[in-house]
Amino acid sequence: MWELVNDSSLDQNSPYKYIMMCEYFADTCVVAKENDKLAGFVTAFIPPEKPDVVFVWQIGVDSSQQGKGIASRLLNELIQREACEDVRYVEATVTPSNRASQSLFRGLARKHNTDCKVSECFTEDLFPTDDHEEELAFRIGPL
Repeated sequence: MWELVNDSSLDQNSPYKYIMMCEYFADTCVVAKENDKLAGFVTAFIPPEKPDVVFVWQIGVDSSQQGKGIASRLLNELIQREACEDVRYVEATVTPSNRASQSLFRGLARKHNTDCKVSECFTEDLFPTDDHEEELAFRIGPL
């Protein structure tokens, strides 16, 4: 996962973050492989104070696999898992320039015939450097 992110425009996290997510949140992390090579992944968790929400931390698809619907299939696999049986909402934060993720989450709402609400979340001034855009909150549901 770390290598896929490292070769993309996604926000880079430490290798430890990916190991930790897959160890402690394995039920809400999904990978897609093609010929034993990672094609895409989603890391997510259910916030303890919101048991009806699955929060998507990051989703990535290898550049050679983009345009094949892998990200959509990953999200659908996630919400169909037993760990998400009480989940009614998918939440994520997305920067304004990340049109692909915005389209992905809006498409998830359309596919499930539900709402996609977007609101302000983390403003630019919260980030320690000047090169991070604000993060908008996306809330899809009820599922």
